[in-house]
Parts: sequence; structure tokens; C-alpha cells
Amino acid sequence: MKFLALSLISGAAAANLRSPSYYEGEFKKWQIDYGVKFSSPEEESKRLQVFSDAEDTIATHNMKNATWTMAHNAYSHLTWEEFRELHAIGQPLPPKPHLLGLARDESNKHTENGPPEAMVNWWWDDDSGDDDAPSGDGTDWVDSGAVTDVKDQGSCGSCWSFSTTGALEGAYYIANKELVSFSEQMLVDCDTTDSGCNGGLMDNAFAWIKDNKGLCKEDDYPYTSGGGTAGTCQTSCTPVEGSTVSSWVDVKQSDAAMESALDQQPVSIAIEADQSAFQYYSSGVFTEACGTNLDHGVLAVGYGTMDGTDYYRVKNSWGPTWGKDGYIYLERGSSQTGGQCGMLMAASYPVL
Repeated sequence: MKFLALSLISGAAAANLRSPSYYEGEFKKWQIDYGVKFSSPEEESKRLQVFSDAEDTIATHNMKNATWTMAHNAYSHLTWEEFRELHAIGQPLPPKPHLLGLARDESNKHTENGPPEAMVNWWWDDDSGDDDAPSGDGTDWVDSGAVTDVKDQGSCGSCWSFSTTGALEGAYYIANKELVSFSEQMLVDCDTTDSGCNGGLMDNAFAWIKDNKGLCKEDDYPYTSGGGTAGTCQTSCTPVEGSTVSSWVDVKQSDAAMESALDQQPVSIAIEADQSAFQYYSSGVFTEACGTNLDHGVLAVGYGTMDGTDYYRVKNSWGPTWGKDGYIYLERGSSQTGGQCGMLMAASYPVL
């Protein structure tokens, strides 16, 4: 313990002893790597200071004996407040359940006609049954080809739409053996049960897709709300045949239920992303203490074990330069109520 404490102190001290030229050099490398230019010398100087603070934060964290690492990414020139604002996270809960700010709405539970016969081993959101459902050693739908490339929501609070399309893409691939990228923009513009760039709920979006009899391809209705503004609903595209949602299921709040669901398909989940550690997450299993004030929709795509720590693999919508190629590994079996960052509290998947 004493050695670890001394190591951390030494790491922090080393960071503080770095010369201005060191930070300037690293900043220039970062600018080249990410193609970043600034509008004025004053702005560049301001961003150099933010980057330097990030460099110290990253170096100090990586001196710890942690299960996860930090690294620079495309957001290293932003303060935490700017990062939060950009991704519309940490907003107060609105009167109805929305993500940014998502509250579990019990009236949205929906399991029409019970579980399909082909899915009799799936968990359903009730209080009956045994929590010790059998599961394998792990699964990964990315490796199986059921997950599209990582996307970027930009400064629009549309995380809920990316979580929704991700779950639909997985379900469609499993049913048709074809990977189709579905349109988030169609949901942002046309789904009136949700609020476009001001948040939404995945279950609501599943219901809208059902009523609309499917969703269009991304190519036919591309994403344009990265600047933070929703568009006008377009009706010129034709929904993909076979993409109609017949029902949707809220996964029981347990690791066993989540693993069982993930054995079948990717699952929409919500987490509390309002924590500064997320900004520079780079690799490993995130085990940091975090809350359950759900404010961000993401997609669970698998689970397994990494260096002795159990994890869920989660696809984010902050672009491929964030995290581990756009993904984060959240602790599985966390002692935190509701799972790591609340990820077990609002999980659901569509049934085609």
C-alpha cells in the first residue's frame, strides 16, 4: 500500500515537473493526429492549457494499478463541462422519461403475447423465476458480424436513437443474415413520442418503428443532426422489409438476465455517463464507482472476461476515436445497485 501511494505521488510529481516545451510538443502531435486547427493564437493557447491538464490527468491515472486506462482522444482539448454539453449528458430529469435524463417508465413494459417460441429461454421483466439462468463463457456480437461501425451523434442528444438502431441492426442481422445500417435521423425527425435532439427512450422508439412498419436504411435517410438540430420528417424513403418490430422486451434487472439476453442478441441499455473519467477512457474494464442517474443510451453487444475481470462490451455513439475504438468495457457483476453505471436498470431489446 505504501509503495502504491509513493508511486502515485511520484507520478503526479513527475507530471507537474514537465516542461512547457513537453506539453507543446505533445499538443502539436495531437493536433496532427486529429487534424485540429484553431481560429486564433489566443484560442490555441487556451486549448493548450486544457490539453496539458488532460495530459496530467491521464498520466496520473495510468500510474494506478487500475483495470482500465486513459488516453488522449479527439476531445482532449475540451473541458469536462464542454464535453458534457457536446454530448448532452448530465442533464436533469425532465417530467417524462427521456434520455438525456431517462427515468424508467413502468407503463412502457411491453411483451406482446409473451415470448416467441424461439426465445423461450429469454428473461422477461417480472419478479418470478430463478436469477441463476445458465450462460456460456461469453459472447460478442461484433465478432459475429451483427454490429455496424461505430457512429457519432455529435452535439445532438440523440443517443437513444443510436441505441435503438443498434439493437434493431442486431436483431435484423440475426433474422436475415444481412447487416443493415438503419437511420437514426428518421427516428430523430419522425418519432413524435420522443424528443429528437432533446432526448428519448428506446422503448418508445421500438413502439414507433412498430407503428411505422419498419425503419429506413441510413443510406436512404442519412444522419444530419450532428450540429444539434433535428430536421423535418421525410417520407420519401421506404422502410426495409423485415425491419418491423413486433414487440419489445424489458430485461430483468440482473446480470444473469442480461447475459441470457446477450446470448441471443445485442441489447439497448442506459447508463449514467455524467462522470469525468469517461472523457479519457481508453481500454480495459471500467470499474470506477459511478451513479445510476441514467442519462445516456448505448448498446450492450457482448460479455466476457478480461485479465480476470468480468465485463460487458458496450458500443457508444461518440465516434470511433473515443474509448476502445468507440467501445467501453463495463464491469460485469458489479456490486453497485443497478449494475455498473446503472446499465441493468433500463435494458430492452426488439423482437422482429
